[in-house]
Amino acid sequence: MPGSPPSRTRRDRCPGVLRPWLAEDGALVRLRLVGGRITAAGLAGLSRVAREHGDGQVHLTSRANLQLRGLPAIDGALPEEVVVALESTGLLPSRTHELVRNVMASPQSGLAGGRADLRPVADALDELLLAEPAAARLPGRFLFVLDDGRGDLVERPCDLGLVALDDAVGQARIGSEGWGPVLPLADLPGTLLSLVRCFLRRRGTGPAAPWHVDELPSDARPLLPRDPRVPAATGPAAYGAVPGGEHVPAPRGVLDPGLIASLVARSPELVVTPWRGVLVPAEAR
Repeated sequence: MPGSPPSRTRRDRCPGVLRPWLAEDGALVRLRLVGGRITAAGLAGLSRVAREHGDGQVHLTSRANLQLRGLPAIDGALPEEVVVALESTGLLPSRTHELVRNVMASPQSGLAGGRADLRPVADALDELLLAEPAAARLPGRFLFVLDDGRGDLVERPCDLGLVALDDAVGQARIGSEGWGPVLPLADLPGTLLSLVRCFLRRRGTGPAAPWHVDELPSDARPLLPRDPRVPAATGPAAYGAVPGGEHVPAPRGVLDPGLIASLVARSPELVVTPWRGVLVPAEAR
């Protein structure tokens, strides 16, 4: 429930390359994809690291990120050669900020439908997060959700985000049910960064500090009415042919080497979706 104080007594341990989760089958790491987008070269490189050092597969998450499992660990960390191999894929642009690049966006944005192309907005937000030293203190579970006005992510729980109201303006989201100002889309990344700073000030420190905006006291989250132009929820994209491309399912949320080879041969850029699939843009099919 929004505003409920956290009962936990430990810090967030959401995994990353520099902070792997030690499972029974080896170390698990997560690589964040802004808006789910990944180049074919990046996915092929990640598959190569998985085959050489892990279980050979690339695992998809419900946040449109990627994970590798079965990696080696020494004293709870990956060997430096594995970290360097992961960096060579281009999927680890910052060692200090890797955990905070949790930026989901409508996967078909800019390809078909929607009210606005949010790819530049997502990229601008990522650049601001990477350039803000304080942002490295965000919990690894802190999530930004950007809906391009088609309604596929409008009901997705989040910490901060936005919904496009037309091709020029959008409304900020503050927590899973709260709404912020209506602003030009180009201004909203800066607004979200300001809200990040506010969250960091208000959450405090220590193991009991909130991980999410919804956990802050209600008076710390001044909210505005939901704009009537915010769309109704439409739900996830179907598998198969969809506007803008083909949504290819990943069986059991796993991309094996054969499926990866097929995907990277079809398009120079792919989009991992929050529904454990990969969108192949239409122009490349």
